[in-house]
Amino acid sequence: MSLAIGSLSEFLFGHAPRPVSCGRGLELGKGTVIPEINFTLPAMDIDEATWPEVRRLYAEMIEGVCKRAAELEAPGLLVEFETLPAMTIRPEWGREIVEILATCLHGYYEKHGLKNALRVTPNDTRDFLSPSHMRDGQYWEAMAQLFEMSAAAGADLLSIESTGGKEVCDEALRFGDLRQTIFGLAILGARDMEFLWKHLVGVCSKANIVPAGDSACAFGNTAMVLADQKFIPRVLAAVIRVASVPRSLVAYRMGAAGPSKDCAYEGPYLKAIAGVPISMEGRSSACAHLTHVGNIAQAVCDAWSNESVQQVRLLSAYAPIVSLEQLVYDCRLMNTAAAGSREDAIRLRDWLVESDAALDPQAWVLRPDVVLRIAERIATEPTPYLQTRVAARCAIEEIASAHREGRLRVSPQEIRWIAKIEREVAQLPGQESEFIDEMLATPVAEKFLPGEYGIESVASR
Repeated sequence: MSLAIGSLSEFLFGHAPRPVSCGRGLELGKGTVIPEINFTLPAMDIDEATWPEVRRLYAEMIEGVCKRAAELEAPGLLVEFETLPAMTIRPEWGREIVEILATCLHGYYEKHGLKNALRVTPNDTRDFLSPSHMRDGQYWEAMAQLFEMSAAAGADLLSIESTGGKEVCDEALRFGDLRQTIFGLAILGARDMEFLWKHLVGVCSKANIVPAGDSACAFGNTAMVLADQKFIPRVLAAVIRVASVPRSLVAYRMGAAGPSKDCAYEGPYLKAIAGVPISMEGRSSACAHLTHVGNIAQAVCDAWSNESVQQVRLLSAYAPIVSLEQLVYDCRLMNTAAAGSREDAIRLRDWLVESDAALDPQAWVLRPDVVLRIAERIATEPTPYLQTRVAARCAIEEIASAHREGRLRVSPQEIRWIAKIEREVAQLPGQESEFIDEMLATPVAEKFLPGEYGIESVASR
């Protein structure tokens, strides 16, 4: 498999080899970076008594951001609705909010010419049971129902932040166990992605809407937060970020078209390999979480997102309106650079990269040149497990080389982890079946149900 993007000069914000048209005149990856806004409720209970207020708040939020986008003459608007657990468990509630958002977006397109689209992302509630039931049971059935309801109610794109393998990875991340994390990502996560995205692509095909993409948020972003809190090394978090790429790629192998999820910081790798447009978040997501990759995340984006922000009052306006304005101005700068010349766009991209890259290994592995080198190696492997193994090996090699050459700063406390990770990656089995047999013979096997991932248990062999 060859890369969709073959050279650094082609790896730019706003341009993707396989652009996506969706919603009402919205185009992603065709030369213009589009703001993607995500908003949520203030802290409150969601129940029968509060449901009328929930509906009112979503109507208020979507009206506010659409009005401001039109006033600022935004080139387009992508709105993401991430359901809250109560709205997935009770899918008719999720459907009601989709209808509210879609109605407002249609109105602003008709009355103001605001090009727009609605991405709906049901949250993955399957891990509410322990061990998780990934392919049956009440949580899967409600989530599957919400996909179909959302498509019928006005969604233009469907996404999810799936959690297959999380029951194994949560403990592994807390203890800095790379081997167990890779098992959760490359074996369990990849199998779940195949099952889930086959279903999702089918729903979208039937409704004639876009199957957008997934995110390894539950893995890569969990590692990023743990590293920021100094529970695990940033070097390890950087390797896990790259190791999450093959898992997220499965969605595109199954028929997803992009744009990828904003919280998928693995997005540049997905764009390089699959050619899909990507949504990214960085400094713009400080309202939701802090980050050490605030500028470099923007370097090759096609949509620029805020992650999510609550409906709370600030001095100027409600927070979603403020967040939307910041996104619009960021996009205006990128689009102005791109309109000047390719050289101008490359110059802005490189400034975004250089401002972050040397300060944190998590930023270094998002450098476009690093992404292309590692992506090329990933693309040569035939299976998610082998892709993940080579991704981890290449990531630590890039980090080690940059540190030796004085181009990347690694804290003295973390230097020993470079050699430790190199050893652990070198010891990963060459065959997927060997790795599965090994892990099924450990206490890890008690944390998940093999059949939910299409794996035969030891007892059935």
